[in-house]
Amino acid sequence: MSGVDFDAWAALAGDSPTSRTEWAAVVGAWSEPHRSYHDLAHLAAVLGIVEELAGHAADPVAVRLAAWYHDVAYDPQRSDNEEVSAARARIGLLGLVDDATVAEVERLVLLTAGHDPEPDDADGAVLCDADLAVLASPPAAYAGYASAVRAEYGHLSDADFTAGRIAVLEQLLALPALYRVPVAAQRWTEPARANLTAELTLLRARSA
Repeated sequence: MSGVDFDAWAALAGDSPTSRTEWAAVVGAWSEPHRSYHDLAHLAAVLGIVEELAGHAADPVAVRLAAWYHDVAYDPQRSDNEEVSAARARIGLLGLVDDATVAEVERLVLLTAGHDPEPDDADGAVLCDADLAVLASPPAAYAGYASAVRAEYGHLSDADFTAGRIAVLEQLLALPALYRVPVAAQRWTEPARANLTAELTLLRARSA
């Protein structure tokens, strides 16, 4: 898939046997069969948007690497996926990039748990905005995203999923800002809030 090939990875982590092995392991993780939304297509989309916004980052290499790892561990039945993904990044990048970059990648991956970077966190803003860009999709594409998320939580009853999803949507709508990079905020805030509000209204009506 374009954007997730080895050349894109090697530009960040080098072209060594260790790097090639780690790339294969990362791609393999993103290819797990239970992923309906958090899959290689999502990874490619986030990497593409990070590329668009990279000029706003303080450390674009770390942001790109964090995009590769931000959902490398994804189990819908766990609540610590970001922590596991951050630890996976720390182990996987050991010896491939310098320690400061590893630390920044780990920090950025952890930020995607709440998508609420500090106002002066340029790297966090770029990664979180890229991860949430899907929320500003055209309504039909947003509906496809919502359906794919529901499929990942197939182990939950409709009532339990609806309650959990309502909480997620409310948390997103309560953020000080959905997007922090000015160009992203200007372009995506209005459609994203409209999509979130429409889904929330529908779910609340179902659970009434």
